[in-house]
Amino acid sequence: MDPKLQRRIIAFYIGGIINAVLGLYVLIEGLSFLPADTARTLAIVFLVFAAVDFYFPYALKKKWIADNAHKQSQNTGSIQR
Repeated sequence: MDPKLQRRIIAFYIGGIINAVLGLYVLIEGLSFLPADTARTLAIVFLVFAAVDFYFPYALKKKWIADNAHKQSQNTGSIQR
């Protein structure tokens, strides 16, 4: 796998972990310093971004595998006689 793609995937995972921790923090401790509606909305936003950050590496890997399978099939097809 391309090193740039691996770094991007790792960055998404790190971002997802940070967003999940912040979402849980706001969900647990946010009521002490924020109104309930604001804390709930902020927690939902952080958790949705965390879900997106964990979905993107899956989509990137899936796309990379599909692209390489397509290239692999083209290369093997042109070699055979």
